[in-house]
Amino acid sequence: MAISLSYVFFFLLVPFSSASTACDGCLHQSTAAHSSNASALQYGSCGYGSLAMELNSGQLAAAAPSLYKNGAGCGACFQVRCRNEKLCSKEGARVMVTGLGNTNTSDFMLNSRAFAAMATAGMSRDILQHGKIDIQYKRVPCEYKNRNLAIRVEESSQKPYYLAIQVLYQGGQTEVVAMEVAQVGSLSWRFMTRSSGAVWSTGRVPEGPMQFRFVVTAGFDGKWVWVKRPLPADWVAGGIYDSGVQITDVARESCSDCDG
Repeated sequence: MAISLSYVFFFLLVPFSSASTACDGCLHQSTAAHSSNASALQYGSCGYGSLAMELNSGQLAAAAPSLYKNGAGCGACFQVRCRNEKLCSKEGARVMVTGLGNTNTSDFMLNSRAFAAMATAGMSRDILQHGKIDIQYKRVPCEYKNRNLAIRVEESSQKPYYLAIQVLYQGGQTEVVAMEVAQVGSLSWRFMTRSSGAVWSTGRVPEGPMQFRFVVTAGFDGKWVWVKRPLPADWVAGGIYDSGVQITDVARESCSDCDG
């Protein structure tokens, strides 16, 4: 299915003006809860599984619905700093969203590694004794030095009936909001659906090597990104493939309407 011009114009020309999008980079006040169940965040609703511990030094977070954004917030990075001056460092911790939080009173639920990383030297054990702590946080770019964005083929994929993929090592301060796939050399792009969290899927798998393109947003702007290295025809479920590109965009935004 070829993409329509109206579809392109919607993503590239219409500003994204919701408060949650426009103010991602602003400083917010909230609380963070501590989760001692490491697997709950590692295997959160974004679907990263065992790879989650490799994506952001293992500092993981489940986020409130306004930050999770129905899965578009998967992989987003936030600088989180607790406000207890006796326990906490000024730098805080950089955490990555791996799932949807299950508390209505905190914007983040952090694993032990992320929670302890907020502490000043020698105070990590003390801060872990707190089940919840007051924080300040803001959205920051994700950084993956010497790594391109990668495409992971989910284990549920099966030729030629079903393909599910996930974007890994996504840099910058962006969100993937649309994904398409086509056979290399073809203009018949097929729209993929977000099946869960960071996983995109299609029931019509092109033959041979495949090319991908997706729409990313950064603040008010959206743009197409084309994967430079196609998925080979002999792809295997569970395989991870270098895309040949990396995203470094940082949101351009105004925070005049933000609280905190």
